[in-house]
Amino acid sequence: MKILTVAVGRPRDVAGPRPGETTSTAIWKEPVAGPVEVGPENLVGDEQADRRNHGGPEKSVYAYGEEDLAWWRAELGGIDDLVFGQNLTTAGRDLRDARIGERWRIGTAELEVVQPRIPCFKLGMRAGDPTMPRRFVAADRPGVYLRVTRTGTITAEDTVDVTDGPDGAPTVAEVFGIYHHHRDRAARLLDAPGLPSWYHEWARKRLGSGERRLSRD
Repeated sequence: MKILTVAVGRPRDVAGPRPGETTSTAIWKEPVAGPVEVGPENLVGDEQADRRNHGGPEKSVYAYGEEDLAWWRAELGGIDDLVFGQNLTTAGRDLRDARIGERWRIGTAELEVVQPRIPCFKLGMRAGDPTMPRRFVAADRPGVYLRVTRTGTITAEDTVDVTDGPDGAPTVAEVFGIYHHHRDRAARLLDAPGLPSWYHEWARKRLGSGERRLSRD
């Protein structure tokens, strides 16, 4: 796997989903040439407008695959490759197979797979299509949120050295699918200690509502 592009963005005010409303978002990203510094919680030059729902140590860097972009191009008849607001565009691996807790060594930095992306209305704004969040969920191509485990620098065309994740850890596609489509399998998320704690809380609530705990496959 390698990095095709590294992109960053700062918040901007754009027209909101309702007439006369504005909202601030940093989903618009621009590619960066040369080495980009990876800080403790983001790429230098990249910011989040809504720190309550975006950014932080469990959403420090967002990666989306060229393989996923190719699927969307065929589906939509051509799109802006950065419509998903990713920091890293990767090639050479189906990111749906990335496991929670696996490590990526890129340049002099190291990142850890934390969770899939759950889309919000701002994805629809960026795509110019308010149905895009729903289509994103249906496509099951969520991309990967990463935490920074070692700061350093990343450059487009860097290779990505992937280390195995914990044995039995779910893939990001599995987590995404359970949360959105297969909630009867919520207990599977309890097998992934590397997930953000709210996933575990969500799973316990689902189990507490009477859903049967499943044994690990």
